[in-house]
Amino acid sequence: MENLPEFIANHSLLVFAFVAIAGFLFWNLLNDGPGAGRLSPNEAVDYINHQEAVVIDVRENNEFENGHIIDSIHIPLGRLKTGLKPLEVHKTKPVIISCMSGSRSAQACNTLRKNGFEQVFNLKGGVMAWQNASLPLVKGKVAKEKQKRKKISHKESNHPGGLIYFFAPPGSSSVA
Repeated sequence: MENLPEFIANHSLLVFAFVAIAGFLFWNLLNDGPGAGRLSPNEAVDYINHQEAVVIDVRENNEFENGHIIDSIHIPLGRLKTGLKPLEVHKTKPVIISCMSGSRSAQACNTLRKNGFEQVFNLKGGVMAWQNASLPLVKGKVAKEKQKRKKISHKESNHPGGLIYFFAPPGSSSVA
């Protein structure tokens, strides 16, 4: 302990880096706070499938087009505050926020909570963790007006897993 002041004086850059990193880690823990909810990719899938959770992707356009979670709503973090109006229909549903690694989505979670969203969850590890869990991503910008989601029952598909989903062009009414 008696050499601590001398060590700090001789290694001030190292000490500053340590304090900064520790501060960022502590700030990250505080920002998630009580009830913040962080979900692993597998937990997120459970929420999507069983609780009709909505996924909001807050990455930039090019990141989103390189691969995103199916049916996710794309609102870049910089436009989230001004783009809340269309999301208000989801205020009582579970909302899962995703970004590339989980940092930007933590900020988005705070914004949504401050605006009355009841169940907001941060996708732990973001889209990178989603990919590492071997979960599917959709590439390109999927416009809802250009494509619609079709549901095929087990009988129609002969698929052992029950329901499967695919995208079909507008106006197609048959399943083939």
